[in-house]
Amino acid sequence: MNNFCRELRTASFRTNLRSYSNHTSLASAAAHRNRWFLYTRAFSASVDVEPSDTPKHKPKASTPLRRSASASIPIRSNPTPTRSSIKPVITLATAERYLLSRLRSRLPGAQTLHDSWWVPQWGDGGEIFVFSNGSFVCWGLGEGEARRFAREILAPSEVGRLKDPETEELEFVTDPTEKTRIQGDLIILGRVAPLEYPENAPTVPPVSPALPADTLLARYTFSQALSRSTALSGLEESLEDYLSSVALLPHSLEKTGKPGLSREALIKKLGALMKFRQGLNLNRENFSDTPDLYWAEPELEGFFKSMTAALEVKARTNAVNEKITYATEVQSTLRQLLTESSTHRMELVIIALIAVEVVIALIRDGPELWQMVFGSSHVEDQIPAPHS
Repeated sequence: MNNFCRELRTASFRTNLRSYSNHTSLASAAAHRNRWFLYTRAFSASVDVEPSDTPKHKPKASTPLRRSASASIPIRSNPTPTRSSIKPVITLATAERYLLSRLRSRLPGAQTLHDSWWVPQWGDGGEIFVFSNGSFVCWGLGEGEARRFAREILAPSEVGRLKDPETEELEFVTDPTEKTRIQGDLIILGRVAPLEYPENAPTVPPVSPALPADTLLARYTFSQALSRSTALSGLEESLEDYLSSVALLPHSLEKTGKPGLSREALIKKLGALMKFRQGLNLNRENFSDTPDLYWAEPELEGFFKSMTAALEVKARTNAVNEKITYATEVQSTLRQLLTESSTHRMELVIIALIAVEVVIALIRDGPELWQMVFGSSHVEDQIPAPHS
């Protein structure tokens, strides 16, 4: 009996021990799982970045010149005693165009230089070229100074102010031992050949220009190419907004069979497209023609074409033209549909008018017509036939 009780207590002890072991294992696993969850949660919280309310600027790598910025590393990383410090070149487009005639009274020291209004001295050792296409180029000035110039000087002369100004940022150095050129996103102002026609130089040299006078036309040439690119960026943004506003027209036509716009609204949209194309191809300061100055000055033409090619102006102009062509075809089709629908309504109106005219004629001349058609036959039936 004692042996049986001893064995019973031993079996019960083993059972309790096994149950405790299992419970301990489950508790340990649960605790380990909880620790792992807390650890991973803490880790994810440490890695996740809280969204910032501060608006982010467009990354500079999206600019065509910034994609080739590595080409300027040899110049940047190997300064020489004759080379100046690196300074900014900032281009801003704030309007569709400027009325340059209004700047004369606001900038007493400025003068006309070919297709621009040249400000030889502005701010702390900078100069500015203002072009009629709604953009200006600042040499040796920061973005704050450039925006202040736009706000204080150019605002009264703006026509068609842009919602958001378009910018292009480069840098330049001066080095009389180097050849003037663009390398990556860096402009080197150095040696230049004498002008083929000296009359192309400024008629009245400034008293104290901020930058060397011998590279003035080179800076003007680079500035004109930059201004075209920045003005084209403004046109591209405006066209994207326009295309977004009409993007649902084909979808509406597919789903409902109706364009969703009146004839007048579609004509206004077509007028806006014609305005885009005119600004792109037909204005005096367009994006495809080479200015007359560069036909007479081969070196300046090389500067202009190198900057234009680096900024991909020709390819971007062709892309904008293709978008405008597509949008015009879509809206021309919709306009034809509206014309057909209005023609169909006119046909229905004409049929209704004819029906009304018939009804009026029947009411007015019905008895006479009845008499003419059926009265004569009734009389003939009543007259007896003659006997032979």
